[in-house]
Amino acid sequence: MSSMWMYVQDNGHTDGQSLVGFTVEAADGSIGHVDRQQDQPGMQHLVVDTGVWKFGRSVLIPAGAVTAIDTRAQTVKVAPSREEIKAAPRFATDSETGDPDYLSAVGDYYFSLRSAPLR
Repeated sequence: MSSMWMYVQDNGHTDGQSLVGFTVEAADGSIGHVDRQQDQPGMQHLVVDTGVWKFGRSVLIPAGAVTAIDTRAQTVKVAPSREEIKAAPRFATDSETGDPDYLSAVGDYYFSLRSAPLR
């Protein structure tokens, strides 16, 4: 797995910290709240309940996309925009979090956003 599955240093994350219930903010607005999280090293990610924004679906966001965590405000900021998150490989069930092919596709997608040219 790539570095997409680990929190970057100095973003406010601490080991064992629960982010469940925190609001998730994309580069251009709120996308929902953290419903579940996985903290297994090398597989860290958030499952975000998008509510009505994305028709009640959840999205899986690798920890490497997290840019800042504010425990006082209970917010998690992520680098991708709302549209980029909408275009990510679709998350349907928790069983996908153990599927290497799905995780590879998600990791590759979010990694490609890091190296995309500025718009």
